[in-house]
Amino acid sequence: MAKTSMNIRMDSEIKQQAKKLFAEFGLDMTTAVNMFLRQSIREHRIPFEIKLETSNIETLAAIEEGERLLKDPETKKFTSVEELFEELNN
Repeated sequence: MAKTSMNIRMDSEIKQQAKKLFAEFGLDMTTAVNMFLRQSIREHRIPFEIKLETSNIETLAAIEEGERLLKDPETKKFTSVEELFEELNN
């Protein structure tokens, strides 16, 4: 099989951390990257989960409560932060 080179840019600290980790497995960077690429091809996907950070349950509950309060005509509403603090201080 013919060989080719690939150049990639990465944060130098990430590179050092990765090199240290791979060395603990007895791997160099080239071997580790080749393992990643082969596994990706074999599985027809990125071989690990990629996802956006999502809010935890408490945050989601607070967002839902805020939306419910906005729709509730009985909820007292304020037109400024000063007005809110004035109410809190009373």
